[in-house]
Amino acid sequence: MENKKIYLIAVVVVVGVFLSSIVIGGMMSAYALEEYTFVRKWGSYGAVAGKFSQPIEIAIESKGYLYVTDFTGVTHDIQKFSKNGTYITSWGTLGFGPGRFTNPAGITVDSTNQVYVSDNGDPENAVQKFTDNGTFITAWGSVGLQAGGFINPSGIAVDASGYVYVNDFGENNRVQKFDSNGNFIMSWGKVGRDDGQFMNPTDIAVDSKNFIYVVDSGNNRIQKFDSNGKFLTKWGSEGSGDGEFNRPGGIAIDASGNVYVTDIVNNRVQKFTEDGKFLTKWGSEGSGDGEFDGPMGLIVDPSGYVYVVDMGNKRIQVFAPSNQSLATSTQ
Repeated sequence: MENKKIYLIAVVVVVGVFLSSIVIGGMMSAYALEEYTFVRKWGSYGAVAGKFSQPIEIAIESKGYLYVTDFTGVTHDIQKFSKNGTYITSWGTLGFGPGRFTNPAGITVDSTNQVYVSDNGDPENAVQKFTDNGTFITAWGSVGLQAGGFINPSGIAVDASGYVYVNDFGENNRVQKFDSNGNFIMSWGKVGRDDGQFMNPTDIAVDSKNFIYVVDSGNNRIQKFDSNGKFLTKWGSEGSGDGEFNRPGGIAIDASGNVYVTDIVNNRVQKFTEDGKFLTKWGSEGSGDGEFDGPMGLIVDPSGYVYVVDMGNKRIQVFAPSNQSLATSTQ
């Protein structure tokens, strides 16, 4: 009788391990199926239409047109492309004042396809607003630590209500919120490593629920807030493993609320749930298709295609999700 009990216990343990391996294996295979395939690329070094000096950020409008900021060098402009990479138009020249840029950094588009650009090198015109063809509308900003002042304006995002959120890294280390005409609403953040504090926040994104995601690059993490700056959660630490970062750069949200982050030094893109659960990754160092040299800005279109600014390689790369429906159905 005792031997029979031992036998039954052993069977239960073996079956339990077997079932667990099936569940775990199924989850792993589902994640393994969530791959991103290289589709196309465009751009190279140069000062003519369709080429870049130092591309840094990208945005998409409702008609599917893309806007890319060129941060330094001989261009200092905004270029507009079709989703296939066909050059449409550009605007901006080197300088200070309306319609001119010193270091155009962040870019975003609102629901009416008006384009907002942050200029890292001109705090007095920290944010400039344009039509979708580059006609200047307005600008705002000043130099300093006061409300509405900037030291190094960088990432920029706009929510469904038209409120504009701008990162200010360096001495300010904060997020500032404005209405669509540049009137100051509020700000949050200061230098530090605690919740709600920042060490050089680079990019920023807003999801469909108006939650705010900030790339806290110096702390190698992502922080999530509500639209009034209340801290909600965070994820990430320094490293090269899944969910770790070595200088995260850009951030984007897809239609399902998933979060995509470029990992600059690790030369890859990582994808997470809205609460920071790691889903997948792709990319490695190099200049071949699907490889990166300092990936920075990125966006996701309504079909799930991911457009990545491959900063060091002076190009845009496009990736498509593979077996997405199968991976989702088996999770």
